[in-house]
Amino acid sequence: MPKIEVLNIKGENVGEIELNEVLFDNDIAEQAVYEVVKCQLANKRQGTQSAKTRSEVRGGGRKPYRQKGTGRARQGSIRAPHYRGGGVVFAPKPRNYGYSLPKKLRRKALYSVLTSKLQEGEIIVLDELKFDEFSTKKANEVLTNIKVDKKAYVVTAENDPKVYRSFRNIKNANVSSASLINVYDLLRFGTLVLTKEAVKKLEEVFI
Repeated sequence: MPKIEVLNIKGENVGEIELNEVLFDNDIAEQAVYEVVKCQLANKRQGTQSAKTRSEVRGGGRKPYRQKGTGRARQGSIRAPHYRGGGVVFAPKPRNYGYSLPKKLRRKALYSVLTSKLQEGEIIVLDELKFDEFSTKKANEVLTNIKVDKKAYVVTAENDPKVYRSFRNIKNANVSSASLINVYDLLRFGTLVLTKEAVKKLEEVFI
């Protein structure tokens, strides 16, 4: 099993921890990662865009001029698509872009990204992460102490309001509980910061 050192919030080494090889030492499947990210982005789409077709645009009920004898092209309505103020051809309508993927594929993508993060040295494990009060200053100090120079994805075992509210005003940081971790955010943020309890929670939820 792969091992990684454990730090405290001051950035000091306080031991090491064994990581589960299923989560952190698996084969990297790039195609699975691509499919999952594409699915997540599709599910984020609102799908609320809408435009009117020629049948929905106001006006245009009367034929603008007679069919023959004017020397002009025949027209049936001034709300046809080629008229200014006319309807839109194949107008977009509200729709749901979301779809789902098999659970095994989603798990494979997660294993791939976590393995890649470990191989590239982008995982930091903390012995614990707790705040007595809401403090963005303390959250910034933690990131400085553990030498996070990229965007940080902070993962705790359970939802902790004090940790969440302390990190949420930091531009390059995001906080999540272990059960809500996802591939898109793992890729979007450079460094993954886990607590020891979060590592155990990941093993419980995703294995």
